Amino acid sequence: MSRLPDRPKLEWKPDGTPVSSAFDDVYFSLSDGLEETRNVFLKACGLPERWSNASQFTIAELGFGSGLNLLGTIECWLNSSRQNDAWLHFVSVEKFLMTADDASRILSKWPDLQYVSDAILSRWPVLTTGLQRIILPEFRVSLTLYIGDVRDWLCEHQFECDAWFLDGFAPAKNDTMWSDDLYVEMARHSKQGCLVGTYTVAGAVRRGLQNAGFNVQKKPGFGRKRERLEAVWTQEKSKETIGDIYLTSTDVPSGFSK
Repeated sequence: MSRLPDRPKLEWKPDGTPVSSAFDDVYFSLSDGLEETRNVFLKACGLPERWSNASQFTIAELGFGSGLNLLGTIECWLNSSRQNDAWLHFVSVEKFLMTADDASRILSKWPDLQYVSDAILSRWPVLTTGLQRIILPEFRVSLTLYIGDVRDWLCEHQFECDAWFLDGFAPAKNDTMWSDDLYVEMARHSKQGCLVGTYTVAGAVRRGLQNAGFNVQKKPGFGRKRERLEAVWTQEKSKETIGDIYLTSTDVPSGFSK
């Protein structure tokens, strides 16, 4: 058996939207993937306002896909008011890493952001199981990507985040990405005040978040979806040692401070 993770099997709609043949689901909204990122994830998580005075801000994502959410987040980061020495940490998980060529085909749909997509694609993760850290010093952004099972990532690696983007394939088609134990792990990795955005309003997702301690609300949806979910973690947790999988002093390029 190969020790390398599998690539996704993609099909392409006439407009260039990628579809996972394994899950029979699109990677992003047919209306406009980038606008979906802006409305369903960034706006739902209170961005860019919440990072304006932060020296570091951490976003955790379920489902890296083509890197589109990272692209939209960097665009928002660069065009917003923030501390000059601030760093954005983007942490994500992906079981089936697509090729850089396929990601390039997708991200080329937004030519105005080519300068960002070129930077991402030039450092595209390698196909190997485990944790990879990619630094984008020109943007003051780090990407920490785990290639493998979402449970392994959440159980084996310690971090706390300010926001969650829940962007796996639809719960009905990819139930392992939306299991009850996952929401408990999400809570463990959430800072107080952590906000959550997702496109789905599936009852199991809503109940799973609520049972894990998140306050959940339905909001108007994007594109063809009438509704979506937003959630917030407000509970205090006993302080425990949190390992840093993000930027360390040895990761920061010369001329940059942490």
